[in-house]
Amino acid sequence: MRASGRRALVPYVTAGHPSSEATVELLRGLEGAGADVLEVGVPFSDPMADGPIIQASSQKALAAGMTFDRVLRLVSQARLSVPVVLFTYLNPLLAAGRDALARAADAGFHGVLVTDLPVGADAALEQWLGEGPLAFIRLVAPTTPQSRMAEIAQHGSGFVYLISRLGVTGVRDQLPAELPDTVRQLRHATDLPICVGFGVSRPEQARAVAMLADGVVVGSAIVRAADTRIEDAISLAASLRTAIDTVSS
Repeated sequence: MRASGRRALVPYVTAGHPSSEATVELLRGLEGAGADVLEVGVPFSDPMADGPIIQASSQKALAAGMTFDRVLRLVSQARLSVPVVLFTYLNPLLAAGRDALARAADAGFHGVLVTDLPVGADAALEQWLGEGPLAFIRLVAPTTPQSRMAEIAQHGSGFVYLISRLGVTGVRDQLPAELPDTVRQLRHATDLPICVGFGVSRPEQARAVAMLADGVVVGSAIVRAADTRIEDAISLAASLRTAIDTVSS
């Protein structure tokens, strides 16, 4: 994608929201709308990094009986041709067992992102994730010093997920003014592609992020639209794709 000047559209979906059947339809629809990577969230009862929209989607999915293994079955059923990232908190992953990463790879996942495992927190767990069959995608906060950015990126693969702002996930009216400087610092710290998320919800915001980064992550806006109609979420993704494609290197 870098060679062709294309920026990645990376939509997030909560598995089991608004229903299991709708999740499969949504994933296929987002791929058809131009998604380059899909993030599939494992519902968790205490999603501390997520705002009210994704929290509500997780609770709805859990109430309907969504589990780690059912998440894997949904992705396997969807038969997607784009890379899929397992987006999870640590507890559900640990509860799934030592073969969880291998089972996820068999189901069609290509990467894993653990929201609450910072670099240096648990060397054994990080080794398990880093040496597993999935790309280990790491998070970088906007307040991270450049030396720490390099350390984080060195212990990850696939791409780096740059959080655009402090706080939880959610729809925001404006992008942070300091985002260009943060992306610039991260580029000096790593050669991995950079995807930016948290707060991107409209085509003009997606375009602005695409001018800075290699990929644009959109979560809460997709989840909110899917809560109304699956078609609305797919239409939103298509509009984001169109806006991103106006940017070229």
